[in-house]
Amino acid sequence: MPFIEMKTAKATTEQKEKLVEGFTRVASETLGIPASAFYVLIEENEPENWGVGGKLLPKLMAEKK
Repeated sequence: MPFIEMKTAKATTEQKEKLVEGFTRVASETLGIPASAFYVLIEENEPENWGVGGKLLPKLMAEKK
């Protein structure tokens, strides 16, 4: 059984549904394995636990506004 794992900051249920559908579809088409065989795990982390370019994600997002 293929297993897909994604780590992200907090996401809505709608966003997670789209991610699971999208990852499964692309992996199924790419590998030629039925979509029903895939397991997808989304691991959420607080934005304060992510750093990009030496800055915490909330600060980086605030600067982009």
